[in-house]
Amino acid sequence: MTPVVSPAPLRVAACVLAACALMAGCATTTQSGVVGADRSQLLLISSGELDQMAAKQYAQLTQQAASKHVLNTDPAMTARVRTISNRLIAQSKVFRPDAANWRWEVNVIQSNQLNAFCMPGGKIAVFSGLITQLKLTDDELAIVIGHEIAHALREHSREQVSQAIAAQAAIGVGAALLGIQGAGDVASMGYQALVATKFSRSHESEADRIGLELTARAGYDPRAGITLWRKMLAAEKGAPPEFLSSHPAGQSRIQEIDALLPAVMPLYEQARGKRS
Repeated sequence: MTPVVSPAPLRVAACVLAACALMAGCATTTQSGVVGADRSQLLLISSGELDQMAAKQYAQLTQQAASKHVLNTDPAMTARVRTISNRLIAQSKVFRPDAANWRWEVNVIQSNQLNAFCMPGGKIAVFSGLITQLKLTDDELAIVIGHEIAHALREHSREQVSQAIAAQAAIGVGAALLGIQGAGDVASMGYQALVATKFSRSHESEADRIGLELTARAGYDPRAGITLWRKMLAAEKGAPPEFLSSHPAGQSRIQEIDALLPAVMPLYEQARGKRS
């Protein structure tokens, strides 16, 4: 007689297997610095895979911008952005010694967008509208670029992809075990609306912290983070409330920066002393 296995042990086994997979994928991508950025991360794919994809996308983006004559069209602005970026990149070794070997690229795209990004592997782009419309000082621009570099150092893209992989796997297993048709779709929508958004806000706050330390260590005034976000608040009238946004509200960021200033200001003063 064939033994009958009840669903309960199957659910337990599935949970054990899922937990083992998650434990195997947990690591940390950076050293802590003075801001404490050394939490455990879920990393289920290799950084090499993501870096290759990012490099390909960045090459396509810059080629398209060049074909439209909007790539690095202002030599003075491009030189300014690259100078600030290079000073920040030089400090990335505090969090990741291996970042010195990345193939960093820094370009400026003429656009009215208030935007900037750093793709995995160190591919930076700054949109000119961010600088011109907000009239950013060098210190404020360093805050922005430092924040974007922090996303790459911390491998937030890799972490978010890993979280999505784990979530979809868990959703599929749970729906199959429960035998509920359409449960996977409902759970997936819930994940996107709540869990994924929460992770993204967490990553933004973490990038603020790391970026602030990079800024201070590079000799740029971290207090500029407060003036930057006041400018952003003025430019973001009508933005959604924080709990519906993937980014922390500007006022929350100002408060966190203010709380971190006692930790990073000595780094700034030390860097200024070395440059004088």
